[in-house]
Amino acid sequence: MQHFRTGNTWYLAQVKPNCHEMAERNLHRQNFQTFLPMHEETKRKAGRFITTLRPLFTGYLFVAFDTAKGGWRAINSTYGVSRLVSFGVEPQPVPLDLISRLMLRCDEGGKLLPSPILKPGDAVKISGGPFAEFIATVETISPDQRVWVLLDLMGRTTRLAVQPEALQVV
Repeated sequence: MQHFRTGNTWYLAQVKPNCHEMAERNLHRQNFQTFLPMHEETKRKAGRFITTLRPLFTGYLFVAFDTAKGGWRAINSTYGVSRLVSFGVEPQPVPLDLISRLMLRCDEGGKLLPSPILKPGDAVKISGGPFAEFIATVETISPDQRVWVLLDLMGRTTRLAVQPEALQVV
């Protein structure tokens, strides 16, 4: 589990394309706290389905620091970082409530956990497997936590069992 220092405020840093890991690594070397929420994404490539972890907010990561201590301007010149998101001269803080709710939805590694509140009738997007990106309706949730969804395939309703971590509420 990640432990965060108190007294710091969270800010949003824009990272260079495909450099989120480099930016996070270099910010940690400078003793900045970071938070990069990730989610699983399944894509079809060469006839196969490949699931990868991707940033939830493509091109951005959260950085915490105390502006009173100074030294935060080094973030703008960190390899992998484009700039801190600012409105004017000073960087704009991200509401703490937003950060804490995001952290509660993620595991220790920053991977977004499935929504715990699924109920029959919910519209969901399937995020993994051969039906990735399809929209379905939750029919029932079995005791073993398997979710049965109804999927419209070529004009017919098909019943399908899906693991809850492969669903996102729409």
